Amino acid sequence: MRMRRRSLVGAAVGTAVVVGTAGAVSHRQQQKYAGQEAAAQQQQDQAYQQGVADAQAQQQQYAPPPPPTPAPAPAPAPAAAGSDLTSQLQQLSQLHNAGVLSDEEFSQAKQKLLAG
Repeated sequence: MRMRRRSLVGAAVGTAVVVGTAGAVSHRQQQKYAGQEAAAQQQQDQAYQQGVADAQAQQQQYAPPPPPTPAPAPAPAPAAAGSDLTSQLQQLSQLHNAGVLSDEEFSQAKQKLLAG
């Protein structure tokens, strides 16, 4: 019976060694694959960033030029002196009739327009 115990113990030890070795190999393979995946992901990230930079450079290269600034509007043609004076006198009259200007202010403003 002693032989059996030894062989049983020997089998248990042998099995433990095989299981331990298999576990170590499995762990090493997982680390190796994880490292490979990380390297592949890093390469993909770098390629993506390079693609983004290339696309931005290309957009800047082919971007349409900024729109030209609009030309200043031409100066309005001077109105006839008579019609301008007439419209100013009409405005003064409206202000006087509305009570904004007193009789004295109206007379002074009218004299100033006619003199000047």
